[in-house]
Amino acid sequence: EVNIEQDSVDVEMRIFEGKPATYNRIIINGNNVSNEKIIRRQVFTRPGYLFSQTELERSIREIASMGHFDQEAIMQMGSGFNVVPNQINNTVDILYNVTEKPDSQFEIAGGWGGNTFVGTVGISFNNFSIKRLFDKQAWRPVPLGDGQTLSLRFQTNGTYYMALSVNFVEPWLTGKKPTSFSTSIYYTRQTASTYYYLTNDQFMEVYGLGIGLGTRLKWPDNYFVFYNQLDIKRYNLQDWGYYFMFTDGQSNIIDYSITLQRNSTDQIIYPRQGSDFKFGLQLTPPYSLFRDRNTDYESMTDPQRYRWIEYHKWTFDANLYTRLIGDLVLMTRANFGYLGFYSRKLGYSPFEGFMLGGDGMSGYNTYGADIISQRGYSNYSLTPTINDAYAGRVYTRYTLELRYPVILQPQSTIYALLFLEGGNCWSDIRDFNPFSIKRAAGVGVRVFLPMVGLLGIDWGYGFDTDFSGKKGGSNFHFMIGQTF
Repeated sequence: EVNIEQDSVDVEMRIFEGKPATYNRIIINGNNVSNEKIIRRQVFTRPGYLFSQTELERSIREIASMGHFDQEAIMQMGSGFNVVPNQINNTVDILYNVTEKPDSQFEIAGGWGGNTFVGTVGISFNNFSIKRLFDKQAWRPVPLGDGQTLSLRFQTNGTYYMALSVNFVEPWLTGKKPTSFSTSIYYTRQTASTYYYLTNDQFMEVYGLGIGLGTRLKWPDNYFVFYNQLDIKRYNLQDWGYYFMFTDGQSNIIDYSITLQRNSTDQIIYPRQGSDFKFGLQLTPPYSLFRDRNTDYESMTDPQRYRWIEYHKWTFDANLYTRLIGDLVLMTRANFGYLGFYSRKLGYSPFEGFMLGGDGMSGYNTYGADIISQRGYSNYSLTPTINDAYAGRVYTRYTLELRYPVILQPQSTIYALLFLEGGNCWSDIRDFNPFSIKRAAGVGVRVFLPMVGLLGIDWGYGFDTDFSGKKGGSNFHFMIGQTF
């Protein structure tokens, strides 16, 4: 009904609300490799349920986050997904048109650490199918389609360092609920041999086994995931004194870790919106609390004092993605970690600390420490030392990163970035000061290739001095298979 008076027009709109629509058919097209069941279990749109725009958007996000399909294509209305209403019976058909992409990755990497070149070879099948392991027709080149992950990795410098690891992950253990199962086995050996001096009398060996279970939570919302894991490690040391607290003995670690994470980002490779918060706690039994209070740890030998390692380790990571204009994204990040002890007389654990500075990946990690990148500074240069042994027990890091995509295609994703970063590391919680940070700024680029993974190079300039008294200055950082 329209009423016109002079320069004004009155318009009355009458809306007749019908019955709520329900989902009828949920159709999935384009899955030439992946089994349809691993896609259907991710979506929240189910036949017979009431139509919900929120559930539709969440389903698209979950498919994009699987990593098996083109993340940009699935988000396009019409080509990636479609909504087909039927007004006669008040139903809606949903079509998901996925585009498979190669997601198995082959890794060849090199880094400089310990004054030598360290090479890495690895392969990861991210859509593996262990059920089809004995199906000869499925070996093209390996059985794929069930969304499982099988990874093998070998690292060595050819003379005195070698590491081997095998990992397997089943994201839906029973096939009906989002309960993940993971297991890993690893071995590391490092000797005092060099290109000029060969010896096997001085070495450190590490044996490890881990088993974990995780599940998606319903409260506070279904973006939350809870994960717990049991790890068993054994360290064998003989005449070993390289940046470490003791030289001889056998150390055992049995730790239990829990992780609570909420990830609402819209995709994995180039998220434009959402957040990712993660809290972790890792702890061992408090052996020292069961000993006599008057135990004299200083009089103990290394094998006695460090036979059973104890600690509690706290970590917190926060990532926030904000779309500014178009595909221009601001990434804000904060990280914190603390390695604690149960008895001050016994002191800190010689394992499981933090090593801050550099690209976060070069060289090797024998002591179970978390290697944290800090662009603009050389590797580990922001890590304090005590008696020439790394002693990073507390760290914090803050990052502002401005990202803009150059190419967003299934074959490759490329984006450029500008960053401001600050962080620091301390040897004792009593020295911790979140405002005393080492600052840096720089530029970089990231390239994602399906068969290789994420590649990147950054140039950073450190404005402050490291623990050796050297100014950070200009530094280039190369990375592969991880994020800074």
